[in-house]
Amino acid sequence: MSSDFETYEQDFGTITAELTNKIGRIPKLSGEEKTQLVLNVDKQLEEVRELLEQMDLEVREIPVQSRAMYNSRLKSYKQEMEKLEKDFKRSRIAYSDEVRNELLGDDAGSSENQLIKLREERAHLLDNTEKLERSSRRLEAGYQIAVETDNISPNNQEQKSQDAHRSHLKKIQGH
Repeated sequence: MSSDFETYEQDFGTITAELTNKIGRIPKLSGEEKTQLVLNVDKQLEEVRELLEQMDLEVREIPVQSRAMYNSRLKSYKQEMEKLEKDFKRSRIAYSDEVRNELLGDDAGSSENQLIKLREERAHLLDNTEKLERSSRRLEAGYQIAVETDNISPNNQEQKSQDAHRSHLKKIQGH
């Protein structure tokens, strides 16, 4: 099973390296070329999401004593994926100097206040997006804990019931 996980790790490394390169190129492009690259990156990000799901399934099948190591590796890959998605969002928003000049005109100095305001709004939107993503991750983690607690609780209740039964039998045998 771990060999499947390691194969997925290799695939993850290859695809994410390609994605990092493509995401870095997006702001420098414009028009149809940029649109095609954005669509391609979006498709590859979906492949990586599916790959992470497969890795998650593999980790669940690994024996408990080895699972922690694989879980930490998977967590690291998920964090890398989050960073790629943030970089992708930012790269789609970023404009090259040529596009900026086209949008603002060659006389960008007269509209410098507008540019500053747009940058501030963009930064504010990115901050809010990051806060939302962090909140979503916290909610998901809380949900996971609740699910795990539900899975553990029946076992604890059964154990307590058995302990109480044994204690009752000892009392009866002692009299």
